Amino acid sequence: MIGPAGAPRVLDRQVIELSDASLPTSRQPYHAVMDARRGDRTALERRLRAVVERVTRRSLSELLARYRVQGRPVRGLALVVGSVIDPASIGNDHIRAHALEGRLFRTALERAAGRARLPCATHVERGLYAAAAARLKRTPDELKRRVAELGRGVEGPWRADEKTATLAAWMALARAH
Repeated sequence: MIGPAGAPRVLDRQVIELSDASLPTSRQPYHAVMDARRGDRTALERRLRAVVERVTRRSLSELLARYRVQGRPVRGLALVVGSVIDPASIGNDHIRAHALEGRLFRTALERAAGRARLPCATHVERGLYAAAAARLKRTPDELKRRVAELGRGVEGPWRADEKTATLAAWMALARAH
């Protein structure tokens, strides 16, 4: 996203890889840990966490380098997450694995942003439009319409996760100016 906060534009959309395609268990590392033999779990968890950290750091670094070459330095990052619940508070093993994965991917991105010396804001999806309305001084309905309009300049479908990412980026843009 670029431009003044009052009239932002979406330049493109990119995927930051968080897992290693050659290591399928890194896509859902805590599911793999949960399914491993008890004696193998700690080592597997440590190994998969390291993979996620490495891939995330490399993917973000490559994206930032591409933007620098294009003369478009990144000034901040914004993440949209489903939850920031403490996984230890979840009794169901399967749901806890999802929460642990969410926390791992989020913290890997936050750490990669820190290494790149970029401010990084994390927003919970459920409250995003209310938070954006307060920051951007617009109603949630106005923001939904405007974010939908911003997607018209992007080729292909404009999915819900891209809309929330765009709104979070808009908030980061407003903070940077």
